[in-house]
Amino acid sequence: MLFICPLCQAPLSREHSSARCPQNHCFDFAKEGYLNLLPVQKKNSIDPGDNKAMMQARRDFLNNGFYQPLAKQVADLINQQSAAQQENIQALDLGCGEGYYSQYFAVNANPNINWHGLDISKTAIRYAAKRAKSIQFCIASAFDLPFAAQQFDCITRIYAPSDANELQRVLKNDGCIISVSPGPRHLFQLKQAIYDTPKPHSEAPSEIEGFIVVEQVQLTYPVTLTQSQDIANLLEMTPFAYKLTATQKQQLSSQPLMLDLDFKIEVFKKQI
Repeated sequence: MLFICPLCQAPLSREHSSARCPQNHCFDFAKEGYLNLLPVQKKNSIDPGDNKAMMQARRDFLNNGFYQPLAKQVADLINQQSAAQQENIQALDLGCGEGYYSQYFAVNANPNINWHGLDISKTAIRYAAKRAKSIQFCIASAFDLPFAAQQFDCITRIYAPSDANELQRVLKNDGCIISVSPGPRHLFQLKQAIYDTPKPHSEAPSEIEGFIVVEQVQLTYPVTLTQSQDIANLLEMTPFAYKLTATQKQQLSSQPLMLDLDFKIEVFKKQI
């Protein structure tokens, strides 16, 4: 196991249906197979992370394949970065949500990779563990990763918050981070429905302290959403859910919606 105890940072070892450290701190595996490594004293709310409604909306929207070109592009970069390694490749899907991308990578990326998935939302991890049983998922904070130092060859970070020091700690010196953030025109039509003067996202390279961008790919393509439920799911899974009024949501969902999907995909390496 790559996990460390979230209370004392000692290594965790599996004992039947639990993970235990030398200090006798014990964490049970859920029936779905995941570990909850977010102790109550480290929670900032009763149920942190995205709620059930957002998770269900994202799961249903992604399952319909609208973001599959993004998943494929990231999988291609994972394969490119891991091509020289033949075995014992460790990867982490940071902020994995309901596991759509984790599962895609496990099936379509380098088969020699051992995948882990992490999210702070219990609802998300429960969904993820049900859909991708070959991946070891855990509930934990991206700002307090329950892994020992120098564990991962690759970390994927798709719209996920993170801490540069933690990334530095758990990533091997020759490892990489593959990060996805919004491109300039991403969902711009929705911005036009909300703001008087919508602004595009920045085209400038992203920054992670202690890392440098070694490759940047922009992926842009149009989609037309014709089903009102698909539109409603998209609105619910994005920050726009908090910006749009009920009337605006109804108006947007009542007719086909043409959108630009625009992603900025970057490969980071440690600045050594």
